[in-house]
Amino acid sequence: MTETFYSNGKLLLTGEYLVLDGAKALAIPTRFGQSMVIETIAENNIYWQSKNDKDTIWFKAVLNIKNFESSKKLKSNNEITNKLFKILSSAKKLNPNFLSTENGFKITTELDFPRDWGLGSSSTLINNIAQWAQVDAQTLLQESFGGSGYDIACAQNNNPILFQLQNSTPKIEPIKLDWDFTNVLFFVYLNKKQDSKKGIQLYRNASFSKVEAVSQISKFTDSLLLSDSVSAFENTIEKHEAYISKILKLQTVKELHFSDYQGAIKSLGAWGGDFILATGDKSNWEYFRKKGYKTIIAFDDMVL
Repeated sequence: MTETFYSNGKLLLTGEYLVLDGAKALAIPTRFGQSMVIETIAENNIYWQSKNDKDTIWFKAVLNIKNFESSKKLKSNNEITNKLFKILSSAKKLNPNFLSTENGFKITTELDFPRDWGLGSSSTLINNIAQWAQVDAQTLLQESFGGSGYDIACAQNNNPILFQLQNSTPKIEPIKLDWDFTNVLFFVYLNKKQDSKKGIQLYRNASFSKVEAVSQISKFTDSLLLSDSVSAFENTIEKHEAYISKILKLQTVKELHFSDYQGAIKSLGAWGGDFILATGDKSNWEYFRKKGYKTIIAFDDMVL
């Protein structure tokens, strides 16, 4: 028997950092994601292989299913193997019938985006495993890695969403973007994957009024959603950038790298890496290419 699961990647347009504390955020599922194919085999092992977007195997592991029947931790020097074991173990705790079988599995995951793009290689994996194990993906996320859960919501939805934690429970509202100017929006990859954990730690160590900040960022989200022109859109993302800059005591990405760019620029997710969102037509793409940023994707080619 063969089963196939698929989950969408993600980008957070507003609410970075503050989404963890209840700010309303605008997030988009991407056209890029991750698939997982599960084949049943007679042997009582899990043969796992992960492929990148070039169809090249970048990770392999063999896990004995009997190990999941005990509470012992897997003894492995491989960090990725340990993370995988943790997700599968957490799924089994949520559904004791999961992996309670005499047979085994050959599992192949495949990304359709480069791993360093930061579009959700972990969240898409967690959501795929949750589907297989028949458990709630948001709960599995909290049991394994933690986080706001907006990325899981993107994995499960085929429309942009408004995401907000209310009493630690995700509120997810699928929406339609009524922007008629998406032809002048594009994403630029900054040639490095940002460490989200370090970014979050910096945010946690910052001193500011959390209640005020959550309220303000939520207002920016509403304002961006209701933008009726490019100028209104630019005004909101520039205010959003300035506000987060003040909280983190960090320069904005535009101040750091693109101070002479005529359009607006916004960081997406943890500051310092992954993708940025910029305004401008295709003639402006050359500006970024000359600076060494070759991966540029039109808004409509990124958003599902």
